Amino acid sequence: MIKRLFFLILAALLLLVILRVIFLLPIYQNNALISPLSQNFFRQEKPLDKYNFENLRGKECQGSEIKLEKVIKEEDVYTSYLFSYQTEGKKVTGMANMPNTKNGQRPVVIMLRGYVDDEIYFTGLGTRKAAGVFAENGFITLAPDFLSFGGSDTSSADILESRFERPLTVLNLLASVKSIPEANPNKIFMWGHSNGGQIALSILEITQKDIPTVLWAPVTEGFPESVLQYIGELDDKGMKVKTAIDNFLLKYEPEKYSIDNYYPDIQATIQLHLGLADPLINEEEIDEFAKMMADLGKNVNYYKYPRNDHNLSKDWDLIIARDLQFFRKYF
Repeated sequence: MIKRLFFLILAALLLLVILRVIFLLPIYQNNALISPLSQNFFRQEKPLDKYNFENLRGKECQGSEIKLEKVIKEEDVYTSYLFSYQTEGKKVTGMANMPNTKNGQRPVVIMLRGYVDDEIYFTGLGTRKAAGVFAENGFITLAPDFLSFGGSDTSSADILESRFERPLTVLNLLASVKSIPEANPNKIFMWGHSNGGQIALSILEITQKDIPTVLWAPVTEGFPESVLQYIGELDDKGMKVKTAIDNFLLKYEPEKYSIDNYYPDIQATIQLHLGLADPLINEEEIDEFAKMMADLGKNVNYYKYPRNDHNLSKDWDLIIARDLQFFRKYF
């Protein structure tokens, strides 16, 4: 009888210890004290959580110094430089165009290129022509290479993380503009082409700021559809990417990483250009995007150009003139 009572008391004490550990003691997660009553007590943060739009909204990017490392080319009215800054402890390079005349602080255009194979990429590819026109007209332009391109540090080895790093790279660039004495941090614009347009839309949704933005043939599909529709052109028919997405969908909520889930949060005026002979961007998708934005009460100037390709080459002069007029309205 005494032996049985001893084991009952021992079991009761052990149960009390277990309950105390579970319900009373706090724990540390990522060096932060987590209450046992918090929902996060039982929820372990996953590596890619920090890139979802809600978490990026809560992140305070302090920015870093933008360094003009060397001259790329000298023009009559502006000079092109290789510049660098920091994003999450990594170096990112890019092309900066600085007007030569000293006339107070200048407005800034962040230039976001589309997809380019890293084997043929060089700093300024995809943005330098348009950036040159903006610089000739008094704008500072900043076109990041992105991680693993140009002289930048390498991106994540994870296929999807390297993609999710890009909006954060731009957020850190926006926070770094104030380090340029000649730049007006209150007059910032964006220009994005193709996948760069998707990144620009992500920034508008994450920041919810009125950053006047120009989009050339942008990708407007949500994630992961925006990735899956192009993987057929890859050497392995996209199997590596599809496997990564399948694994992602088992652990994460894709809508938290998808631009089409946050369109109502855009507060900026957008100027939109599309070539009707574009083999990569579907006219119906852009029409649907423009209509949805209009239905949401957003301000979108939408232009279509017959017989124009993905780079809008046949009407390039007209389009860049419209972009200048658009930016000057907010100068």
